[in-house]
Amino acid sequence: MQALEDRLTRLEAESQIRQLVARYCFYLDDRLMERVPSLFTDDATLRSADGVMNAVGVEAIVEQFHGRFDVLGPGHHFMHDVQIDFGDDKTTARGRVSGHAELWRRGQMMVTALRYDDVYRSTEDGWKFADRVINFLYYVPVSEYPDILRTPDRNRAYDEPKPADFPERLPSWIAYEKSRGRS
Repeated sequence: MQALEDRLTRLEAESQIRQLVARYCFYLDDRLMERVPSLFTDDATLRSADGVMNAVGVEAIVEQFHGRFDVLGPGHHFMHDVQIDFGDDKTTARGRVSGHAELWRRGQMMVTALRYDDVYRSTEDGWKFADRVINFLYYVPVSEYPDILRTPDRNRAYDEPKPADFPERLPSWIAYEKSRGRS
């Protein structure tokens, strides 16, 4: 069994990381851009699985957000599940965060289901994002939402539909479907 101090340290780290995830949503939705740098390590990366987003370093991340906000109106991010995994290294952790967002984009109301794959690092200023990758299950106009899971081309954020980032691309999904004779 872990020592009490180690357990408390782990719980404090988990709480700080959950607050980090929440601040990310509020800062972006409220356009508190002056606070965004406090969320990331100096060498952080912020990427999307489809390759559209790919920023390295805090300055590039902020500029990337400015570019995103040039095409987005109001929005609201909701984070649902936060899974945080700690290894032996007490200064880093990995996480997966599921959520959805409601956004104004391309002159219409859109909704997206998403997951973040994160790496967190402990710094003198608390836990921060060292790497964040966004993955989309779908990103669609609200009018297309009812039937969106019928097709793999569920990313409708751009002019041409693109395949979703998950679950069909996940090794676990592929293996399961193959085991059931649906490959």
